Amino acid sequence: MSYENLAGRTAVVTGAASGIGEAVAVLLAAQGARVALLARRGERLEAVAGKIRANGGQALAVVADITDAASVDAAVTRVHGAFGAVDLVVNNAGVMLPNPVDDGRIDEWQRMIDTNLTGALRVIRAFGADLVGAARDGRTADLVNISSVGAHIPFPTYAVYGATKAALTYLSQSLRTEFGPRDVRVTNIEPGLTETELASHIDNDGLRDQVGGMIESVGLLAAEEIADVVAYVGSRPRHVNLRQIMVLPTRQA
Repeated sequence: MSYENLAGRTAVVTGAASGIGEAVAVLLAAQGARVALLARRGERLEAVAGKIRANGGQALAVVADITDAASVDAAVTRVHGAFGAVDLVVNNAGVMLPNPVDDGRIDEWQRMIDTNLTGALRVIRAFGADLVGAARDGRTADLVNISSVGAHIPFPTYAVYGATKAALTYLSQSLRTEFGPRDVRVTNIEPGLTETELASHIDNDGLRDQVGGMIESVGLLAAEEIADVVAYVGSRPRHVNLRQIMVLPTRQA
């Protein structure tokens, strides 16, 4: 499929070493965007960037930890040095660590908050001026946040994860009041069950089996199918903002 309005754009994708982030980066590059891939795993990032370049795309692998402000600042310097200002930001990096709240896993709570919410804010802070500048110059500018159906649908043991995603969804809604009047589009995408590495983060065998059972009964979306939605959003005419999209496997309630 071909998407208009993506060729020549400059994108930043977080969590680009695997899953949805990797799929988004690959697709945007295939459509002619310059793509900066941000994640913590340098070797994996280089492999994805190499795949993009082998297919004729432009990619920059940037090792960055979005829970660390200095790391994000350093990433901005690298991206600007290689590609200049960006006009498309995909906040995809996230972590899912389900456990009963009774367990009191403050370390896990903090990690999810630092990554899923504060990490997204760090990236917005880092590249927000680029987006506003692009829109001011008459170009298309997009901020795309990858949230989750967990923002709306409660699951036992996923309370804190869901809370961070609900916060990201609300943040997206509120940011439209700040960025929209300046012609920067903000889109919040909420995938259902999707093939990513998130389930591998679960350290509870029972909860891991529970996820496996859900996948067996409902099925999974491919990461490339979420990437397709991101590319579609970014390829609309610049006055059209698809503000909120929930994407589920057909069998997921």
